[in-house]
Amino acid sequence: MEISRIIIIILLSIGSIQGLIYGFILFKSITNNKLANRILAIILILLSYRLSIQIMRLFGLGYYDSWYYIMIDISWVYGALIYFYTKAQIHPSLKFKKKDWIHVLPVVIQIICSVFVRLQNVYWDGTKESLSWLGYYGYVVWMNNSTIYIIASILIIFYTYKSQKLLNTANKAFNINSLKFSWIKRIIRSFLIYFTLVLLILLIDLFIYKSINDGSYFYFTRFYYYPFFIGIAILTYWIGVEGFSRRNDIEISIKSIPNSEDLEKLKVIAKKLKKAMVHDKIYKDQELSLNSLSEHLEIKPYLISKCLSEVINKRFNDFINEYRVKEVQYLIENPDNSKYTLLSLSMEAGFNSKSSFNRAIKKQLGISPSELKINK
Repeated sequence: MEISRIIIIILLSIGSIQGLIYGFILFKSITNNKLANRILAIILILLSYRLSIQIMRLFGLGYYDSWYYIMIDISWVYGALIYFYTKAQIHPSLKFKKKDWIHVLPVVIQIICSVFVRLQNVYWDGTKESLSWLGYYGYVVWMNNSTIYIIASILIIFYTYKSQKLLNTANKAFNINSLKFSWIKRIIRSFLIYFTLVLLILLIDLFIYKSINDGSYFYFTRFYYYPFFIGIAILTYWIGVEGFSRRNDIEISIKSIPNSEDLEKLKVIAKKLKKAMVHDKIYKDQELSLNSLSEHLEIKPYLISKCLSEVINKRFNDFINEYRVKEVQYLIENPDNSKYTLLSLSMEAGFNSKSSFNRAIKKQLGISPSELKINK
């Protein structure tokens, strides 16, 4: 076996094995970003499968068998998967809807075309006349040109561009963790740059080299074929490493920015909330909930939640417990309360259990409850 072929096999094998290992790990990941990790896992596994088929062909195996045709039939799905991966990263709770299935339509079209073209082998006896007009030219376009690869590259470029627009829109509308945002952008950019280059080479190959050489079989297989797969191996390896290292990242926190009119309304609600805490001391109610607070203020619960999120920037429990903790500190400072236990004072402040009081003290003040009296 030629040394160059051995080197190619080694490079492709590294990318394929790495992609498979990290793909299976990401698919089984049960921590943060479960959906995004699984979509990335599918991308890695499919890329690894593509590399594996090519390695088999280097050993003289898998020429035009079912494994080869399966590889062809899935080549138009990568772009859609990249787009879904981006959506899943921006919206961790993403659920697929009926309209999302339109992105799978190219794969369906490809499978139909591929099956139709392969069926022509049943009728072909070596002459053009043995096939219908559609069958003959379909076979020529599909099998004797780089049509499949060109369309696959166009789809990836289209969907990476679409993903970039999605990220830019999200960046303007939401507050997204910048480090994770940059990682997603790098994945998309790498696919966009690589497959733009591949598309340019394919088009030059189809319209220039082929015309110069009197329509002979496209030159992509002679000059760029293995460099193309080495690039795929590098891309698979890099994405696998990065995806694995970030599989447990905290999910992106998206926070919508209300318009000026809505913001003013929320600020009014914020003032009412603080008044209910400071003057009415409603936090002392041990059974206080979002619904009971809503009834007290005569404001719908979702508006209170939105106000807490967009204006006050606190969760409901943290907001209420902040006042309860301050109340406990105030009660401790009063000498008349020295005869009472810390637990009874916490109940007076609105806490309904020792555990909830302990958690709140630790979270709000960063100390243990027993240190409260010491630090008074």
